[in-house]
Amino acid sequence: MLRLSVIQESELAITFRVEGEVSGRWVAELRRACEEALSRDVRLTLDLAGVSFVDLDGIDVFRILRERHVILVNPSSFIAEQLGSSQ
Repeated sequence: MLRLSVIQESELAITFRVEGEVSGRWVAELRRACEEALSRDVRLTLDLAGVSFVDLDGIDVFRILRERHVILVNPSSFIAEQLGSSQ
C-alpha cells in the first residue's frame, strides 16, 4: 500500500510525503500524482523517509523524476544506493 500526503504547498512548490510500498500498481499512482503536480509548473519534492519497499519499477520512476528535477529527500540508504547517489 502507498500513501501520498501533501505536507507543504505553495504557488511555487509542493512536497509530498511518500509512505509504504512503491511497487506494483502503486508505482502508477505515484507517477500520476507527480505528473499532476508537475503539470502545475511547481518545484516538486518527495520526502521518502516513510518508504518501506521499492521494486525495480519504483526505482525507475524515482530516476525519471529526478531527471525531471524532482527533489528526493530522506531516502533510505538502500534507495539512495539504487539511485546511484547518497542523497
